[in-house]
Amino acid sequence: MSPLTLTLREAPRQRIEMSAFTPGRLAESSAEAIRRLPLWVGNRQVPTGDLFTVDEGTREDLVIRSDSDRLDGIGAGSTRGTIRVEGRAGAYLGRDLRGGSIRVSGDVGIFAGTGMTGGTLHIGGNAGDFLGAAIPGERRGLRGGRIEVYGNAGDRVGDHQRRGLILIAGDAGDYCASRMTAGTILVLGRTGAQTGFAMRRGTILLTAQPRLPPTFNHNGPHALGFLRLFADALATRDGPFSRLDARGITVDRWLGDLANGGQGEVLVWAP
Repeated sequence: MSPLTLTLREAPRQRIEMSAFTPGRLAESSAEAIRRLPLWVGNRQVPTGDLFTVDEGTREDLVIRSDSDRLDGIGAGSTRGTIRVEGRAGAYLGRDLRGGSIRVSGDVGIFAGTGMTGGTLHIGGNAGDFLGAAIPGERRGLRGGRIEVYGNAGDRVGDHQRRGLILIAGDAGDYCASRMTAGTILVLGRTGAQTGFAMRRGTILLTAQPRLPPTFNHNGPHALGFLRLFADALATRDGPFSRLDARGITVDRWLGDLANGGQGEVLVWAP
């Protein structure tokens, strides 16, 4: 059966809160009930049917067709099924995702994957600032699951990350892995200034020499066998992540941030 499909009628002038649309929340809703479902548009509520055309389909698969970056909270708190966005997505994509998968073909806004504890977030374009990071007032960013970005990511990737895996095929901005507690971040491109700032634990895997704070110690080259297992685990992924085995297991190792316990590690493959 084809998926339930929402197609944006026209580009919105204000931001639309989309967290109501997950396979679990729509499981018992008819197409007509979905059309009547009120959505917040700015500071007012508007029926879904006024904003989207709704095409009937299975509730375990949801497709959102939009080229707007003002659709916020897509897939927030989702626990199962798949959500596919054909186009761009706004802020807070996959916030508190617990299971299932979300795939976006284009770019996404700030705070994608914040609070995730499970599931998979697949971003075909670029991600905004604070990917997998904690929102203001919270001290836990990504706590599980996997985020894959096939473009570039902005500043503060993995800020306060506690578990989980972030894969970035392109570049990452300043303060990548800032205040990281645990988990793994892989960046195949370059990173900006202050990579690993205030990092406590966790692992950053890089292919280019980062600009680290002065509170990191260089430990020299190491041959780490777990990198072969890591590459094998990613061998079935799309594109660049499937070819890590060609880089070998020898890396340059840095430990820090010594101002915050110094148990984090930055591993840099030789060019």
